[in-house]
Amino acid sequence: MIRLDDVAKEYTRSRVALSHVDFEIRRGEFVFLIGPSGSGKTTILKLLYMEEKPTHGEVWVNGLQSNTAKRREVAELRRKLGIVFQEFKLLEDRTAAQNVAFALEVTGAPKASIPSKVARALNQVGLASKAGELPRHLSGGEQQRVAIARALVNEPYFILADEPTGNLDERATRGVFQLLRDINAGGTSVVMATHDLEIVRKNDFRTIALNPGRIVFASAERAPPETRYTPLIGQPAIGGPLEGNWPEPPASSASPGSESPDSDPPPGATVPRATRSTRESSH
Repeated sequence: MIRLDDVAKEYTRSRVALSHVDFEIRRGEFVFLIGPSGSGKTTILKLLYMEEKPTHGEVWVNGLQSNTAKRREVAELRRKLGIVFQEFKLLEDRTAAQNVAFALEVTGAPKASIPSKVARALNQVGLASKAGELPRHLSGGEQQRVAIARALVNEPYFILADEPTGNLDERATRGVFQLLRDINAGGTSVVMATHDLEIVRKNDFRTIALNPGRIVFASAERAPPETRYTPLIGQPAIGGPLEGNWPEPPASSASPGSESPDSDPPPGATVPRATRSTRESSH
């Protein structure tokens, strides 16, 4: 499980990336993180794979608390997290299979087990026939599939995907997103940061919207069903924020970061698990 409790991240006094962020993600969920550039989506993902630590609050991932986690524990955690980047981050001088195998080699997997695991992962993303190709001979969509295979090969609990379709054309975007849905249907949690609101509108997954650095919309939590998707082309929007019309953070005349007690949440939003009043009562 993932849990953020009253998390803030400040790089400098004038650069606050996150403020009062609270949410939970359970095993098996698919969650979109949306928001304009600079709203804190990538910062949240970095907190989840513990490249960054919060300035305030607590980040829990699979029972590990980032502020007290030791380097060895973080390394062990990352072996059970699959991370997918927008830029693919493949090794250009290694084949598709070698790129996937590298994720196993750096974790000390037994050498005898690597070929079969690599073959299974590439088959899962539909690239068994491209195992011997270098990245420069693959399309953008195929390179992202290799990156997803690399994220899958250690059988992770969670996939953290940072704009995984940002550099892809429409057809490749559909294919990569379908792959992420298939992975999620198999029981793996997926957290996907995206600017592609067309995908968000057409898929009834939980959505958390940020702007700037604060949660301004959160659709209702859903229990992970056995089969969680059969999206329809004409499916209506989920009711979240639209491009160019992102909700503003709640206005407040109190101290920075506090919320007005009289402000109503956006339609369809759920009240965060830890509200302002509960935070105050704990001090």
